[in-house]
Amino acid sequence: MSTSNKIALVTGSSRGLGKNMALALAKAGLDVVVTYNSQADEAEKVVKEIATLGRRAFALQLNVSQVASFEGFSSKLSQQLKANWDASKIDFLVNNAGIGINRPLAETSEEQFDDLMGIHFKGAFFLTQKLLPMLNDQGGIINISTGLTRFAIPGYGAYASMKGAIETYTKYLAKELGARGIRANVVAPGAIETDFNKAALEQHPEMRGFIASQTALGRIGAADDIGGVVAFLCTDSARWVNAQRLEASGGMFL
Repeated sequence: MSTSNKIALVTGSSRGLGKNMALALAKAGLDVVVTYNSQADEAEKVVKEIATLGRRAFALQLNVSQVASFEGFSSKLSQQLKANWDASKIDFLVNNAGIGINRPLAETSEEQFDDLMGIHFKGAFFLTQKLLPMLNDQGGIINISTGLTRFAIPGYGAYASMKGAIETYTKYLAKELGARGIRANVVAPGAIETDFNKAALEQHPEMRGFIASQTALGRIGAADDIGGVVAFLCTDSARWVNAQRLEASGGMFL
């Protein structure tokens, strides 16, 4: 399966890790559907940057917590696929969109819990379900998890629990979609310095040194450390990688 003429959709790809994934996919030879929640201008910048890499892209608005909007989103996606590529399907779905909440379990509100659930698990579950008819056979699904499902850092219990659900869900996707040749895998980043956790790092500057000291490669992660792993899973080189959790953490808490 060559990456030529393949299309990947990356949720939450106007910034941070999602942006890096979109650019890495373009560098690997794929065209990209960029989605954003509110940052339309940033999404268009990503589209233009992908164009400079010689690949094609377009941006669509998507709030992954609003399941009722998925019907309209899939309709717009169909229209844009036809208009931009004369295509009706995508080849890869990357469920990346997310938010971070650093709050002890004893202080986590129901609203915060529901926000995490709606975006990280329920949204990913039903968006994938909605797009399955638009996913080419022999394609793939990459769900983004976290190193926090393997090791525990106080304050991330609710967030990591949602990601634990995503990891189990991914195994079932691989099992149920295997007959179509569709692979499903998890990429689990360790601590990455992006705007996702900027507030936590600013509030607790000692975290940076602690994370570096607990990482075999001796530093905190960067967005560039993750995009290439996702891109790899969307190439023929990963054709036999299925139902796996690939942790990209530099070797945290070994």
